[in-house]
Amino acid sequence: MHLLLTDVVLPGRGGPEIARLVVAKRPDVRVLYMSGFSQDEIGRNGVLDEGIDFIAKPFTPDALRRRVREVLTRR
Repeated sequence: MHLLLTDVVLPGRGGPEIARLVVAKRPDVRVLYMSGFSQDEIGRNGVLDEGIDFIAKPFTPDALRRRVREVLTRR
């Protein structure tokens, strides 16, 4: 199982666009988004769909490890 960890807001192409390109070529890739903005703020602005995998910055290495494990082990 592979995971793409990407920030939501990036210069040029944003994380969601990058994720669409990667998943189009590798449908088995899971995506975990991160951002300094809250998930509510991002959702209100229509940047991400509801139900996506997300972790808010700043996060600890342990929090990231747990979140990655959750995303990769979910069926």
